[in-house]
Amino acid sequence: MTRALARHILVATETEARDLKQRLEGGEDFIALAQECSICQSAAVGGTLGEFAPGDMVPEFDAVVFGDLPIGSVSDPVKTEFGYHLIEVQERLN
Repeated sequence: MTRALARHILVATETEARDLKQRLEGGEDFIALAQECSICQSAAVGGTLGEFAPGDMVPEFDAVVFGDLPIGSVSDPVKTEFGYHLIEVQERLN
């Protein structure tokens, strides 16, 4: 079964997510921004979510993680029932 390792930054608005994406593209550190800005409990560990399988996360999140987002790149904002995520897939495992 395919599994993935990923981290994310969760914020309340699309505007916040787009601003953070620009900051990341400008060279700021993902872990530092997650710790500073994310509203998820995973902020304490730099947004790291650990290893998970399809179906462990909400469908919108899974679509990005198990889709064609290149390893190590950051997604555009992804809207879920929790807010807006910036997702970085660290590894896909088969």
